[in-house]
Amino acid sequence: MEDDFSEHSKTLSPADKEKLEIQNSRLISEHKAKMLELEARKHWDLFYKRNENRFFKDRHWTTREFQDLINDAGTSKRILFEIGCGVGNFIFPLLEEKLNFDVIACDFSSKAVEILKNDPKYDPNSIKAFQCDITTPDVFSIIPINNVDIATLIFVLSAIHPNNFHQTLRNIYDLLKPGGVLLFRDYGLYDMAQLRFKAGHKISDNFYMRQDGTRSYYFSVDYIGSLLKKSGFEVISNCYIHRRTVNRKDNIDVPRIFVQCKAVKPFG
Repeated sequence: MEDDFSEHSKTLSPADKEKLEIQNSRLISEHKAKMLELEARKHWDLFYKRNENRFFKDRHWTTREFQDLINDAGTSKRILFEIGCGVGNFIFPLLEEKLNFDVIACDFSSKAVEILKNDPKYDPNSIKAFQCDITTPDVFSIIPINNVDIATLIFVLSAIHPNNFHQTLRNIYDLLKPGGVLLFRDYGLYDMAQLRFKAGHKISDNFYMRQDGTRSYYFSVDYIGSLLKKSGFEVISNCYIHRRTVNRKDNIDVPRIFVQCKAVKPFG
């Protein structure tokens, strides 16, 4: 189903407001929240060990939504850095379109990188994948600063603790060339998945723990816009995307809300 772009998130119904109030009635303890942060990599490794490459669908929509991924005639080869590559659901569909990229990819989970590298479609001549915590300076030991043409952050920042949002974006900013582009898409404020959390799963404002120990944040356009600007970016576009997930066989029809942005590292 086609995406519907908007400046506005969802208008909450009385039932939605009640769900949010119930979430606030019992928050995760400070000790448990700290343990979730300390064990974040373990939870993602277990996630990929359990699901391998079967959980996420391949993202064939990226070139439709992000025109910057499409090469103009005569464009020289560009360096694309995918942060949070998982098992290749973004990379492999992109390479199938034979776009002119050298792809660098990292993931927090070493298990995800292992599965990615064992995929028959993985070609070390066109993809360099490695395990890395993008919130730390470790990435600079692998990728020089001012080196990347396009960085992608697709459903990744939401899995990181909000205290590390600014440093993550600043690291990406430093890796980009002047004029380089960051393409961002993630969960939007009051998305169906946010409203479904029960009491005992909320960590802090708009930040939640899933059953498997992984975490998810839900962004407003105002908040992600301010984060990008604070990190040095010029925000080119920033909007909510409204769509419906429809599965007639299972009688599923639910609204989804995402946030999508394009930001640029200025020259000079």
